[in-house]
Formats: sequence, C-alpha cells, structure tokens
Amino acid sequence: MKLTFTCLFLIFFISVTLPQNDEMKGKKSINFILEDMDGNKVELKNELGKGPVLLSFWATWCKPCAEEMVQLNKIYNELHPDGFKMFAIAIDNEKSVSRVIPYVKSRGYKFPVLLDTNSEVARKYYAHAVPFSVLIDKEGKINYTHMGYVPGDEIKLKKLILDMMK
Repeated sequence: MKLTFTCLFLIFFISVTLPQNDEMKGKKSINFILEDMDGNKVELKNELGKGPVLLSFWATWCKPCAEEMVQLNKIYNELHPDGFKMFAIAIDNEKSVSRVIPYVKSRGYKFPVLLDTNSEVARKYYAHAVPFSVLIDKEGKINYTHMGYVPGDEIKLKKLILDMMK
C-alpha cells in the first residue's frame, strides 16, 4: 500500500513538474457545440475570427480553478471590449453540475460558462486535469496550452493575449 502511494505520488509530481506539452500548438482548434448556463448552444467556429479565444476548463470542486477564475475574470473584463473572448468550460459531471450556476453567479463572473458534463470537449483538447487553458488565435489555431495554476500564470497569459490582439 505504501509503495503504491509512493508510486502514484511520484507519477503525479513528475507530470506536474514537466514542461507543458506543446503538441497542440499551431494545430487547428477542434470545433464543438456546448450549452451555456441558459441552455443556449454555443459553437466554437462561430466565435472565431475577431480576436483571441480562451477556453478555460475547470470544475467547481477544483481549488486552483477557483483562484484562476478570479484572475481570468479580471482579464476578461479588461480585454473583452477589444475583441477578446473567453469560455469557461465546466467539466462538472451530472452529479455536480447543479452547483455550476450558483457558483458562477455568487462570484459575479462576466464571462460565458459552458457545460461539458461528459467531458467530451475536454478529452478532445487533452484536458486531463483542471485547470487547463487553451488560447486560440483569430484564425482558429491553437497558440498556447497550459495545465494547472499558480499565482502569476495570469501575467504570462495576459501578455500572450495582448500580443495576439496587436
């Protein structure tokens, strides 16, 4: 049992500390259709073409996600008027999805939240853990991916977004 725990811990530690996998960088984004919190359908291909689009995969039970969402809300509020789009994609399953709407409303997030209750879109983007971010340029190509969140990650992300908006 102790050996199993140690092995699992080492696998987790190595996967978290390795550099980000840039295999998706430069590839075309994968289209999807998801419902927002009001039941409206949102299709990615209809959101591309005006400016960068950030997909942020998250869950209500994820503490680093909660920290990141506060920072993403600030970035969204500042840059959305200039053409930046963001979709927070909740991967909460059918048991926990009922917490998404109250969670988002209680925190006053302004960005659109989409529901991926079966994690189909998360799997397409290789979001094996949350938080996971995918930054897409206006041509629909993946410019940047990042797994996890530590304070300061939002500074690099904002710089990338601003560079793409030039």
